[in-house]
Amino acid sequence: MRCWLRNGVGGPASVLAQRAQSEGEARGGWNDSRAPATRTIGMCSLDGRSRNHSHHPVQRMEGVRLNGKKAKGKSWVSFTFALYLLPLAFLAGCAGWPWRSEPPLREATAGQLTDLLREREAAIQTMKGLFRAQIKGPGISIAQRLEGAMFYRRPNALRLQGFDQLGGELFELVLGEDLYRLRIPSMGRVYAGRPAELERMGELGRPFQLSIWAMSGAVGTAPVSNGERVRLSEDGDRYRLDVLAPKENGSSEAARPVRRIWFERRSFQVVQEDRLTLAGDVEATIFFEDFRPVGASQPGGTLTADASGLAGPMLKPFKITTRDGQGRGTLQLTFHELVPNPTLRPEELGSVRANSEHSAFITIGKLG
Repeated sequence: MRCWLRNGVGGPASVLAQRAQSEGEARGGWNDSRAPATRTIGMCSLDGRSRNHSHHPVQRMEGVRLNGKKAKGKSWVSFTFALYLLPLAFLAGCAGWPWRSEPPLREATAGQLTDLLREREAAIQTMKGLFRAQIKGPGISIAQRLEGAMFYRRPNALRLQGFDQLGGELFELVLGEDLYRLRIPSMGRVYAGRPAELERMGELGRPFQLSIWAMSGAVGTAPVSNGERVRLSEDGDRYRLDVLAPKENGSSEAARPVRRIWFERRSFQVVQEDRLTLAGDVEATIFFEDFRPVGASQPGGTLTADASGLAGPMLKPFKITTRDGQGRGTLQLTFHELVPNPTLRPEELGSVRANSEHSAFITIGKLG
């Protein structure tokens, strides 16, 4: 390792060395052959040899005198302080510490963010992924930690499978055609009905409802529906987009919010979403973290991932946490792999109208 200190000057240590040298030369002591060995500050290496010597030799600490007397009291404190500063001077010359400034906050309108949600949702036609789930909450009958696989096809076909650590199937949830089918082999039961009816299953159905909301963030946060209105506000380094339910005919009441969506203002990624009840209470909160590129995005969008306006990589959250608004459970998904727009076989998506209790077995491994 070599480092450069310009001519050995520029710090308290070198100033004291020059003073000691000038006083020593005035007394003629340093030209004596019996004088202690000297070292120089310049181009230095770990082997102690000096290169590109400067004109300011530094005397050993023994015998250094200030004003003809050995350093004592305040002079000794100053010398010690200078000694401690010397390594800092070497570090400043040997290596630079790069400082990365964060990109500035960007501006957007409610219309632009609404269009961005629609574009991102439309960019995903199909998706499959592998994940690990951690479930916390009272009355959860399935394993609290499990491995899983997901398969999605736009607009609303979704299949989730859960496995234990040995690969045994714990559950299969299939959604499509505004229906759901939930099969739990360990209980020997199959449930079916409308997705809104998952709530009627009580504590058993809650983890699956949280899973559906979490997957919406992986494939793309649901866009604003026709008839819904939006309201945009600044929230620190985020934008908050309130999605308001359509007003009923002749109603004079203010439109109630049904969702709140937070955008990070440097990348415009959705980092949080609140799902609200009819009374305006928070039904669930979803957090999106650990965004990673998973594929090339299509050009021509209103807002893109980079500040230059050019198409950037498609980013997806690899960590999604869903919390029940009433404290009835928390679900955390950590994705091992996400594959956007693959070709899916019919058996991978399953069927909500399957008559057989058996389905294709998926081995947890790398998705091809």
